Amino acid sequence: MPAKTPAMAKRKSSGGWLESARTILYAALIAVVIRTVAFEPFNIPSGSMMPTLLVGDYLFVSKYSYGYSRHSLPFSPNLFSGRIFASLPERGDVAVFKLPRDNSTDYIKRIIGLPGDRVQVRNGLLYVNGQAVRRDYLGPYLVEGDGPRPSPARRYRETLPAPGGGQAARSHEILETTDDGPFDNTPEFRVPDGHVFAMGDNRDNSLDSRAMNAVGFVPLENLVGRAEFIFFSVDGDTGSWWEVWTWPRAIRWNRLFSAVR
Repeated sequence: MPAKTPAMAKRKSSGGWLESARTILYAALIAVVIRTVAFEPFNIPSGSMMPTLLVGDYLFVSKYSYGYSRHSLPFSPNLFSGRIFASLPERGDVAVFKLPRDNSTDYIKRIIGLPGDRVQVRNGLLYVNGQAVRRDYLGPYLVEGDGPRPSPARRYRETLPAPGGGQAARSHEILETTDDGPFDNTPEFRVPDGHVFAMGDNRDNSLDSRAMNAVGFVPLENLVGRAEFIFFSVDGDTGSWWEVWTWPRAIRWNRLFSAVR
């Protein structure tokens, strides 16, 4: 058997590098396709969606739920307008969207109002199309992880009215610290065509569609996808990344693979 010459070894080495580069490229392309058309991971950096979502939750968002817009693609390239295979959200969905003010910042809120709906908050109570939304008291709640110290709140179960078309009413939990805060008494907002109205579940600590000069109505084109389930959650009590022994204590094991409702 002839010995390998330096030229043969060099060609084999080059072929190995090319094969590795090709594998990495294919893997990257597959990841981009999955992220664009199927699921994209997001993490929760603030407490505006407590108690549904906690700071440190990591979740998957389905990109196909509402169809595809330019915001479905990485970096939101201005390739087309509107949505392809468009589907209207349901009232009560937890959705990720691009902030209308800059079309780049990711927000996650609950869809409260659909096109044509009238939305208002009076004395902390939500009204949709002139009807008070049912709110049942569940007990006290201690808000942790969203400020320098824990703060008390009240936990309620809110039941949004069914929008018709065979869809059932949707229930979810919300938090209230007061019924006389800045967003607890609002004008009546009429949701324009092609838009939705979104609010955080932590009602007194959420910048959302009630703030017209900051968020306002969300164009359907800005919807990125619907939150589906939590795949990882950490409470922030872990030390440095290299302190592996602290990881099990920081993971919220009971939240792993739980559905977002």
